[in-house]
Amino acid sequence: MNDSMIESSGLSPDLAAQLADGRLNDPFSVLGPHDTGSVQIVRTFQPGAQAVEVIARGDGHRTGTLLPSQPNGLFVGRVDSHEPYRLRITWPGAVQETEDPYSFTQLLLSDSDLFLFNEGRLFEMAFTLGAVPVTIDGVKGVRFAVWAPNARAVSVVGDFDTWDPRRHPMRLRFPSGVWELFIPRLEPGTRYKYAIIGADGGRLPLKADPLARATEAPPATASVVADTLPFVWHDEAWMAERARRHAVDAPLSIYEVHAGSWFRADAGQVPTWDQLAERLVPYVVELGFTHVELMPVAEHPFGGSWGYQPLGLFAPSGRFGPIEGFQRFVDACHRARIGIIIDWVPAHFPTDSHGLARFDGTALYEHEDPREGYHQDWNTLIYNSGRREVQGLLIASGIHWLEHFHVDGLRVDAVASMLYRDYSRKEGQWIPNIYGGRENLESIGFLRHFNAVARERCPGTITVAEESTAWPGVSRPISDGGLGFSYKWNMGWMHDTLRYMEHEPVYRKFHHNDMTFGLLYAFSENFVLPLSHDEVVYGKGSLIRKMPGDDWQKFANLRAYYGFMWGHPGKKLLFMGGEIAQWDEWSHDREIAWDLVQYPRHRGVQKLMTDLNRLLVAERALHQRDTVGTGFRWVVGDDSENSVFAFLRYGNDETRPVLVVSNFTPVPRFGYGIGVPRPGRWRELLNSDAGVYGGSNMGNGGAATAVSVRHHGEAQSLELTLPPLATLFLAPE
Repeated sequence: MNDSMIESSGLSPDLAAQLADGRLNDPFSVLGPHDTGSVQIVRTFQPGAQAVEVIARGDGHRTGTLLPSQPNGLFVGRVDSHEPYRLRITWPGAVQETEDPYSFTQLLLSDSDLFLFNEGRLFEMAFTLGAVPVTIDGVKGVRFAVWAPNARAVSVVGDFDTWDPRRHPMRLRFPSGVWELFIPRLEPGTRYKYAIIGADGGRLPLKADPLARATEAPPATASVVADTLPFVWHDEAWMAERARRHAVDAPLSIYEVHAGSWFRADAGQVPTWDQLAERLVPYVVELGFTHVELMPVAEHPFGGSWGYQPLGLFAPSGRFGPIEGFQRFVDACHRARIGIIIDWVPAHFPTDSHGLARFDGTALYEHEDPREGYHQDWNTLIYNSGRREVQGLLIASGIHWLEHFHVDGLRVDAVASMLYRDYSRKEGQWIPNIYGGRENLESIGFLRHFNAVARERCPGTITVAEESTAWPGVSRPISDGGLGFSYKWNMGWMHDTLRYMEHEPVYRKFHHNDMTFGLLYAFSENFVLPLSHDEVVYGKGSLIRKMPGDDWQKFANLRAYYGFMWGHPGKKLLFMGGEIAQWDEWSHDREIAWDLVQYPRHRGVQKLMTDLNRLLVAERALHQRDTVGTGFRWVVGDDSENSVFAFLRYGNDETRPVLVVSNFTPVPRFGYGIGVPRPGRWRELLNSDAGVYGGSNMGNGGAATAVSVRHHGEAQSLELTLPPLATLFLAPE
């Protein structure tokens, strides 16, 4: 490159080198139209082009010819007009006409948007940053914007520019740290990434867009421009009533699903959202569940993470088809009066090179110090939620699912790992907070902020915490010092009761407290009782295999356990396959063992689940006071010798009570006296030992009449036959 060439292009040697190497960080000072005072010149960088002409955007007449200059690929020339123009580019074998991205000199993002972003309060971030189809000066295209404050240069690359980082350098909006560029004529469906020169001057691996609203299906990793056309929803009736359906006094029965393995489509492929809508929705309706909870559907590179290591926090995974398919699935659920909860993961993210890790060459989304920023258990990085932009991005992600996709609730994963700085760490492996404690004050602030924004912007939706410790007030209002979640998973109840059920019945009397201990704290939070995917993987065995005894006893134990759970205070959650007593552990690589439904015992468990769900809805005493102590009273809680439990559930004043009795031994009990608060006939609402469920059909002939014998502080009592390994539900007529 000689000095005369550089002078003719008007570029200094340094700018010419930046342009040639894809490191130009102020492209509008170099490219596009420039008024020199006497003439206007246009510069465009088109490596590999043979010729470039400037033509008027209006009538298409030529206003200038750009000549090759240095560096190689740069074309420069005078133009005869200041009117809007297009470039006519001659490539080997093709001629392209397009507007010049660098002729759109106006700023693309408003100062107020950038201010809100830096403050962590830009909650509609998905339609501000990222790739957004827009029209500028009558020209359709895509506006790109990405946060990379420590980068030296950023370019947009994709199929449209042969993934050449020299072609579309972006402009930095200082001091926000956001880079922006409008590229004309691009359309939804375009694949793209960002080419970034890091803080140290090194070229980073191409990065997917953190704000992408659509992605390629893995193992491909490109982001995809999503359309902004609004989806036409048909769920007005559901949206109007969902607040009532999510209240603490409403029946919630949740069917947890891994979308990729509930069933497999042709040739063993994962299903599309439309296929799931066709099969899953009517199945959930038939079983009587009120909600479906999907394990994470946000884009994630490794299928074996089940979605719990996501990188595309705004994009439904491309594995299951286009994002419109997910919207159609949600719409189908709502039209069938089924709510949708999705698992959402704001705690950590994977280290894949195309993702968020050291996004601009620095610890931007994560912590620099691994004692704060690295999850030893999962080989992932921890979000720096104390940084306002990161906190804002996470909140915007959650709000995006609730608002844009009409999702009804977010189950927030791994909350315990967010609350404690020493989570799963030994002494010396963690950094105390500013007060010397182990509490993660930044994450606590983030969770409260998120729940406050969700409650304000998305009324009627719920947030559910997977939190396994005794942290106080997880589901209590923020104004009362709580974290503001709607519900919390009751992990203690799950561990205690499963441990009890795994014992042989002869030994259960020594572990009686495992079934009663949960009532000591059952009303300290708004609880969900979870039998989730975590209990049927990694060698733990399926629920039916956890049960002791021969096959008959295994099924009877499982049915009795489900009955106890559905009678117990708390909302219900069951992972797919549990409703048919699947023998094998769950595997994300194969579908549920649907062939088992042909066998009576498996079909019987499925029938029991259907009837339990219908009973939960029909009997208001089983849900109206789920979260307050006045809705529950032990009748028999101390009969460890017989492993019998009996309790009453109460609803509001005019609601009839329901008596729940469980016998967790294979020995039937005859004439078992239980005090009840009302005289007269008590009807047997459900008996898990009924023949239709695969049981021995022992029971009370459908009803029992109270006799005038004092028992358990009541003036009358029922003398019941308790079937072996069974749970009964009775209510006064």
